[in-house]
Amino acid sequence: MELILLEKVKNLGSLGDKVQVKPGYGRNYLVPHGKAAPATAANLADFEKRRVELEARHNALLATAESRRAALEGQEVSLSVNASPEGKLYGSVGPREIAEAFSARGLVVEKSEVILAEGPIRVTGETTLTLALHADVSVTVKVIVLAL
Repeated sequence: MELILLEKVKNLGSLGDKVQVKPGYGRNYLVPHGKAAPATAANLADFEKRRVELEARHNALLATAESRRAALEGQEVSLSVNASPEGKLYGSVGPREIAEAFSARGLVVEKSEVILAEGPIRVTGETTLTLALHADVSVTVKVIVLAL
């Protein structure tokens, strides 16, 4: 399936690129989320008319992500959860809990921006993780899990 990208997509391409993707990825993710459009002649002409507008939107999103990165740089958040005496959690800490903890401190973080490379946190202690704020912008933060 050939698509034209309406915004930068990590590991795929940047604004205006024509890309070849598997039909399911294009049909179920890229097109419904407004990240791409089918590469037809009409869509290509429409894209060229809207290129300046789309580039301005991309630059605004990038500037917002950069300012958020500056605010989040070096931040840490503590979560108190039920845990065994050995330090194993009764349950786990996932992206939702981490995003809510940052939001409670006044730092806006979406659940989809939290990247847990090794899966949910299941033990007490300090964990360093990445927040993907934009395709080009990420920041490293610390999460401290404490036993109740």
